[in-house]
Amino acid sequence: MTATQASAAATAEPILELDDLAVVFTTESARVPAVRGVSLHVRPGETLALVGESGSGKSTVALAAMGLLAGNARVTGRAVIDGTDIVAADEARLAALRGRTVSMVFQEPATALDPLTRIGKQIAEVIRNHRDVSARDAADQAVDLLRRVGIPEPEKRAAAYPFQLSGGQRQRVVIAMAIANDPALLIADEPTTALDVTVQAEILDLLRRLAAETGTGVLLVTHNMGVVADFADRVAVMYHGRIVETGPVEDVLLRPSHDYTRRLLAAVPRLSVAEADRPAPDREPAPEGASGSATDVAPVVELRGVSVVFGRGRRAVRALDDVSLAVRPGETLGLVGESGSGKSTAARVALGLITPTSGTVSLFGADLARTRSRARRALRSGIGVVLQDPVASLDARMTVGECVAEPLRVHRRELSAQDRRGRVEAVLDRVRLPRDIVRRAPGELSGGQRQRVSLARALVLEPRLLVADEPTSALDVSVQESVLEVITELQDELGFACLFVSHDLAVVQHFARRVAVMRAGRIEEQGPTGTTLLHPETGYTRRLLAAVPVPDPVVQRGRRAERLATLAAGRTEGEA
Repeated sequence: MTATQASAAATAEPILELDDLAVVFTTESARVPAVRGVSLHVRPGETLALVGESGSGKSTVALAAMGLLAGNARVTGRAVIDGTDIVAADEARLAALRGRTVSMVFQEPATALDPLTRIGKQIAEVIRNHRDVSARDAADQAVDLLRRVGIPEPEKRAAAYPFQLSGGQRQRVVIAMAIANDPALLIADEPTTALDVTVQAEILDLLRRLAAETGTGVLLVTHNMGVVADFADRVAVMYHGRIVETGPVEDVLLRPSHDYTRRLLAAVPRLSVAEADRPAPDREPAPEGASGSATDVAPVVELRGVSVVFGRGRRAVRALDDVSLAVRPGETLGLVGESGSGKSTAARVALGLITPTSGTVSLFGADLARTRSRARRALRSGIGVVLQDPVASLDARMTVGECVAEPLRVHRRELSAQDRRGRVEAVLDRVRLPRDIVRRAPGELSGGQRQRVSLARALVLEPRLLVADEPTSALDVSVQESVLEVITELQDELGFACLFVSHDLAVVQHFARRVAVMRAGRIEEQGPTGTTLLHPETGYTRRLLAAVPVPDPVVQRGRRAERLATLAAGRTEGEA
């Protein structure tokens, strides 16, 4: 927001005003207060970031402002949008407001889009729900909206289904739907969490431009402090359902007054950008790993010249192209790159879940292509896997104890039920979970607890290799810090190798010993993390690093300007 815009916003009437808002959920066993006396406002053209840990109440506030809370929620206080009190409004009035005066952008576009309806038709439906326009005019406006949010070939994409678009494109479609009727208020609940850093930067640029052009107020719910520094004008910090601190973004992030805010900021992994001006060190092989293993020790897993091609003929897609990498005992290799770069495909090849079109894969010294099914199963018992979404990876019909014990039942059939219980309790101790959690269902746990259960399940066999695919991207910063701390402690104790797939370069910089940067199925560059991320050799890695927002508004303002200038220069050269 410019100084002129900030001055105008400061005197304008709020588009959203919450006054002593409280939300209590009634369950079978108790009444659970989720929001306690929250008061805040958002003026036209400004962005207020609502931050806090999981369970702090920030998403409940956003849903309350839209009148979207479940039937067991009792809401008191006031939530006024454009003169209408959402708490007192009937369903007909709320339906008229949603999509017209106020719109919402959710974290996961897959849940917001109908998988069986073409993109253009879904956007046109939002338009016709609130305006008296013909089907043809609505379809034309849908194409214009896709063009406005930066979707290439908008006429073609309007005829596509959601599954035919990338994650970043689907999020742009959701934004197109949200702004279709020029709302006065946009509520964005973790709109960039699942996106890689370059797509995240593009989405934030888009939202910033739209807010500036239309004067739309934005309530941004997020746990990403870099996004807050990059995008917000003001910040409100929530803790146990209450606002504990609010103020301009520079004051809250650089001079926090509340102890909780200071603890929250201390947990944020920070990309070390200041060191980039130092002379680049000589590119030496990585030194000894965490467990004292040198680079001449045989790798736990190694890919040599691996290529993977899906499909045939003109429809063939080369997912990996001549990829070579290795992970040795006790070390962590970070695998980074944009969505579609081949990171997860490489991890699945290492797990033996995808057979390479060419090249070789060695797991614990054995060539997977020459290993028979029984021997391959024995090799896989030495691998633990932690995925991004513990909800999808844990069976909701099982108890926590049953989920953690399942690998033992499959790979250690000789163990008695008592022995399995002992191992489950021991691994729960290791990941800092209470033993009595074994009787609970995964759905009864917080996001951080579920991810620790996933980690316990992966480590119950004491594997030699841990493959972690985006294990912390959906977690808030304090929970993320504790999960990574647990993995580090267990790696020091057990000495396993770790292949860590992530789009969060700050996390990788702090957690991984070495890093491999992937682009379009190839290894762009790899080496020691400090060398590769602080002194990258390729323009692609430099652009990737430039897109990472840092939790310092002053520094981030300069980084954003530099990134946009570089992009503009690149476009100018391309046009020339």
